[in-house]
Amino acid sequence: MFEIKPEFFKLSNGIQVVFLPTDAFVAHMGVMIHAGARFESEKEEGLAHFLEHCIFKGTAKRKAFDIFTDLDSVGGELNAYTNKEEICVHASFRNNHFTIASELLGDIVQNANFPEEEIQKEKEVVLDEIISYMDSPSERIFDDFESHIFKENSLGYNILGTKKTVSKFTREDLLSYVDRYFTPSNMVISFVGRTESSELMQVLERDFGGIIRAGKEKLITELKSFVPFKLIEKKSNFQTHTLIGGIAPSYNDPERRGMTLLTNVLGGPALNSRLILSIREKYGYAYNIEANYTTYSDVGFWSVYMGTDKKYLKKALALIYDELKGICENKLTDNELEQAKEQLKGHIALSLDSNMELMFSLAKSVMIHGRVDSINEVYSQIDAITVHELEVIAKKSFSIDNVAELIYKF
Repeated sequence: MFEIKPEFFKLSNGIQVVFLPTDAFVAHMGVMIHAGARFESEKEEGLAHFLEHCIFKGTAKRKAFDIFTDLDSVGGELNAYTNKEEICVHASFRNNHFTIASELLGDIVQNANFPEEEIQKEKEVVLDEIISYMDSPSERIFDDFESHIFKENSLGYNILGTKKTVSKFTREDLLSYVDRYFTPSNMVISFVGRTESSELMQVLERDFGGIIRAGKEKLITELKSFVPFKLIEKKSNFQTHTLIGGIAPSYNDPERRGMTLLTNVLGGPALNSRLILSIREKYGYAYNIEANYTTYSDVGFWSVYMGTDKKYLKKALALIYDELKGICENKLTDNELEQAKEQLKGHIALSLDSNMELMFSLAKSVMIHGRVDSINEVYSQIDAITVHELEVIAKKSFSIDNVAELIYKF
């Protein structure tokens, strides 16, 4: 069996490092910060994402032009992303340019100074991004759904923020957020590439060892009890967009493996999922039909998304609820369970085929769990899933009384 064998160490200031040696010609490095939209106050909605944009706009030693060209000039790539519980600044490059990438990432994360004139320009960019997002109902419906599920909680905030909040952000807001969350205890550096451990430690210590921010207590408001809802919103779309779902295990819950397997069976990426075979292949009611499972530190949620012609909406919805009822009331056969396990193992194996995705996965695993499960351990956990366990999870998550519904109609 293919196995990954990462190495782990800490810098002098406590930043955790995970290193996976490879023979690949291209290396990938990321600095993952336990931050994101989850840790914003109400007036800061969208601040983490805005910071992700502005962090490339200058440091004490570099202007924005230098940040964008230092790595690009040697054929590398610099990027970042923000979600609910993490911000990641990352780079891809040829192995021999590792020191360039490390020094650049260290300078950005440690010394971003957010020039005032750049902040004002970037506001226009992000406001335009918000407008573009509003024009994409298949994306917007997911965020609107979360805002209802996690009502009055920062998990329900839109990662992009709102026109009102983004327009009011200041340089002081950005610096405050960095001081609170860009701290050694909040950071993980992940490197997948070809180098010696001793050299990696030396270079990272040079470029990141000087970060000494103490930070502040994380802002996580208490989650209220989930109350199912059924909402219909009028939109000027060419098709109806539907999202149904509910609460599911967090990524710290041992039931997460079983929930992942059930979501795959219901409507995962494979073409033999129940929703694909029924709604798309048998009846032709929808082109886009999928089930998803999203996890956070203390909660998760599952969802089924469908885009369809309005004339098929009622019939397609009835079929989705039939599948949910079936997965609750009818146990998987031994053969179905084994097939689902093999399929999930295969999806995990495919995800390991990308060194960039591996870099992200290693960082997140260390950030969340402080360790990385071996492939053998992951497969053993999947093998241990029982029919009874799946029955309990299904009735808890997919019971009709626990399902919420949001529909965009025109």
